[in-house]
Amino acid sequence: MSNVGSSILKGARQALAHAKGKKLKARVHKVMVPMEVDVKAIRNDLDMNSKEFCENFGFSLRTLEKWEQGIRQPEGPARAYLMVIAHNPNAVVRALSEQR
Repeated sequence: MSNVGSSILKGARQALAHAKGKKLKARVHKVMVPMEVDVKAIRNDLDMNSKEFCENFGFSLRTLEKWEQGIRQPEGPARAYLMVIAHNPNAVVRALSEQR
């Protein structure tokens, strides 16, 4: 087995042990994702209209409208992504615009 394969397998075993409550020397990182995000405030702080915000960060205009009108709230991963946008929008734009 390659080194990469061994590393992945080791990580999977550690994750399973952690899930079963075993104490390990592995690092555990906990993050706090807010339950609610004021999407309109984030967009306004960036001085973007709805279309610009969606084009820059990959959201559909209809989804953004529902969030801003309070019809829906972003799900967990979207809330986390929105917090990154709020704190470092330039890094997000750079990451999304890089060609591979």
